[in-house]
Amino acid sequence: MEKLADHVIIDAAFRKASINVFFPLATIRCAGSPAFKSQLARDLACLLDVHETVVAWSCLCFGVDVEDGVHIVDFMVDYSDGTREFLDAVEITGDPAITETIACARRRHRFVSKDEIQTGFRLQNAKDILRFARHRTPLNDRVRFLAALDEVGSMTVAETFHVFREVPPLTGIAWMALHRFVSMDLDTCLIGPDTIVHRSQR
Repeated sequence: MEKLADHVIIDAAFRKASINVFFPLATIRCAGSPAFKSQLARDLACLLDVHETVVAWSCLCFGVDVEDGVHIVDFMVDYSDGTREFLDAVEITGDPAITETIACARRRHRFVSKDEIQTGFRLQNAKDILRFARHRTPLNDRVRFLAALDEVGSMTVAETFHVFREVPPLTGIAWMALHRFVSMDLDTCLIGPDTIVHRSQR
C-alpha cells in the first residue's frame, strides 16, 4: 500500500496554491484558509458551499504518494450524515489509481469532472449568491422575512422586495440562503423575480 504524503509536501502545495486568485473570493463552509489549484477547483468549491448536506470542506490538506510523485487532493468534505469524502476537480477523467490508493487508506475519493461541475444553472447561481457572502442580513430584516415566510409559506423573489428595509432584497436573501435560513431552487433556471423562496427545513 502506498504511504500517505508527507505534511511538508502538503504544506508546500497549499502555500503555492494560496497565491492564486480565483473568483468569487468569499467562502462559507471552508474550514481554514481557502487555496485552489485552478478555477475549476474554485468552481467545485462554490458548489460545496451551496450543497445542502455539506457541513465543512478543507483545501489541499491530504495527499498520497503515487507512481509519478505526490497527489494532493483538492478537497476534504464532511457531510451532515457524518461521512467524509475527498474530491478532485478534473477536466474530463482522473487517474483511477489515485482513487484506489486513497481507498487503501480507508478513505473515500472521487473525481468530479468539468462537465459535472459546470452543467446546468447551479454553478452560476452559486457564484451569484456567494458575491453577498461577506454581507450580513440585519436582525430586523431577518426576523421580518422569516415571519413573512411563516405566514405565507413561500414567496417569490419579487414579492420579498417590500420586506427588506435595511439591506437590498437580493443581498438579504442570498446571505440567508447561504446560511440556510431559507432555501431556493438553484437548478431549474437562473435566479430571477419568479424564483420561489422557502424557509429551510433544518
